Amino acid sequence: MRQGATAQGVRVVVVEPGFVSTELTSHITDPAIQSAAKNIAESMRTLQSEDIAAAVLYALTQPEHVAVNEILIRPTDQTR
Repeated sequence: MRQGATAQGVRVVVVEPGFVSTELTSHITDPAIQSAAKNIAESMRTLQSEDIAAAVLYALTQPEHVAVNEILIRPTDQTR
């Protein structure tokens, strides 16, 4: 996507968030997976939506000649 869009002046950023505190775990229907997700979340200081928003804002507010291609953002406590 980036290769095709760059010629039109469009910057593409891939945002790869780690474990973010969201309602996602409440949508998991498998009890074992839901429990595992809950345990993982309780084992660390999870990211908040504001953390992801700040990373995206950083990428979007760079000068026109700067392309932030990828953002991998994880909680410092996340080991997997």
